[in-house]
Amino acid sequence: MSNLNAIGLNEAATQKLAEKLNVLLANYSIFYQNTRGFHWNIKGEKFFELHLKFEELYNDLLLKIDEVAERILTLGFTPEHNYSKYAKHSAIKESEKISDGIEAVRQILEAFKSVIILQREILSLSAEANDEGTNALMSDYIRFQEKQVWMYSAFLKN
Repeated sequence: MSNLNAIGLNEAATQKLAEKLNVLLANYSIFYQNTRGFHWNIKGEKFFELHLKFEELYNDLLLKIDEVAERILTLGFTPEHNYSKYAKHSAIKESEKISDGIEAVRQILEAFKSVIILQREILSLSAEANDEGTNALMSDYIRFQEKQVWMYSAFLKN
């Protein structure tokens, strides 16, 4: 029993989970900031439509950032908060100023791909650790984001 954390999960397994969740936190944080930039800088005939969609997306990402950080804390570890470390660990890279809606949507789709792949890795680790809390969170995120990928892809007519 001494190798269990406060919520009854194996400490070594939750440490691996917390490390992966911190990588997810880094990816979400860069994705969030990129999406804010798309929202601020969008121009063109689809301005009104995309401006609102990007705002919906960054608001959702902000909630997920908080949930992931709180999950890391629940597991007994510390969420990372430095952008320098986010940039180092994130598969999603900071975007340049983009005002073209098509390019912004393409980058959003690439970001979704990155986080979905990472969340599937976390889902596998959480299943091995019997961590239903993290498992449920990742399942919910994946289901929602797969639908978002379909919608953004439909916008591009892919």
